[in-house]
Amino acid sequence: MRVSVPTIPHTVVSSGVPIPPAEAIERISTFLRPGNVAVLTGAGVSVDSGVKAYRGKDGRYMNPNYKPIFYHQLMENGPRGHAYRQRYWLRSYIGYPPVRDTLPNTTHFAIAALQHSKNVINLITQNVDGLHHKAVKHVWDSRTVQDSILELHGTLHRVHCKFGHGFDRDQFQEWLGDANPEWKAYMDDMEKTGQKPKTNPDGDVALEGVSYDNYVVPGCPGCLSEGRRNNVIKPDVIFFGESIGQEVRDRSYRIINECDRLFIIGTTLATYSAFRLLKHAMELKKPVLLLNVGPTRADSIPGIDKIEIPSGQILREVVRNVLGTRATYDPSIREMLESGIVDPPTDEGYGDGTQANAPLNAVAAAAARGP
Repeated sequence: MRVSVPTIPHTVVSSGVPIPPAEAIERISTFLRPGNVAVLTGAGVSVDSGVKAYRGKDGRYMNPNYKPIFYHQLMENGPRGHAYRQRYWLRSYIGYPPVRDTLPNTTHFAIAALQHSKNVINLITQNVDGLHHKAVKHVWDSRTVQDSILELHGTLHRVHCKFGHGFDRDQFQEWLGDANPEWKAYMDDMEKTGQKPKTNPDGDVALEGVSYDNYVVPGCPGCLSEGRRNNVIKPDVIFFGESIGQEVRDRSYRIINECDRLFIIGTTLATYSAFRLLKHAMELKKPVLLLNVGPTRADSIPGIDKIEIPSGQILREVVRNVLGTRATYDPSIREMLESGIVDPPTDEGYGDGTQANAPLNAVAAAAARGP
């Protein structure tokens, strides 16, 4: 299945009714307590880490003029494809550091505690920010992380070329800087001043008045060692118009097949790749609980229990309620429940102390012109 630009019917109106936090905690605890739960998360779980949701206030999908780069455009050979890659990698070069440096919030750690206690067996996330991984990296080995967290739409933290050579994104970020010294100087100045761009959840930054014509996308060293030149390189993220790999698709369905119930957090389910997992759970008559603020694609489906309250307000208390004394005596779980930032994005930017892109654009334009 190819991923298309997410939509929610305009006729959908949120069916959730605000309830007191204590009632929400008890309802979610009752749902989770039997165990063998699968969790599906979306951009809403990362909001308290300073990441704007796609459909929140000023989210990019709320902009009727939003035009993403499609997979075929990014991977196209010839001058037109090269121009798309220049645009993508310049914007991503600026936008990646805020994503890379973002910290998991209380919701990430609460979910990690539920996984560590085995109440939640598997986590499927639509997010590409890697924050679920950060919440467990000090507790689990890499194999356990890989087996327990499925990134449905990939990750920003890895890169590959069209011939399959893979790189760590931090390494590729250095290559981008070395190939574009003016932009590296611009990024160094931003770091010194503490200025951050207004970054979307996929690491993209909107720039106006900037020419991409002189931006250099470095070639793949793996291809060069094999005697070919190639700079058709993309992050390990599923782009619109790109198909989710068969292995990931099969594993996502297997997780739904093997769980007893499905807990959905922080997503409108506008992307069909996630919505179809909900549909599959309903076909198998699995209980589904949806925790999200605002309308979702599932609101008109009968039989889905929905709670409207921010996950950061209640989820740690849910874990304590479900685990009882273990939440106190298990040092790993206790640490998780004491961890996590709460730094929602401001109207102007990305998390605390950030600034809007308007002043960035003038400086960026100067960087684009070079000396």
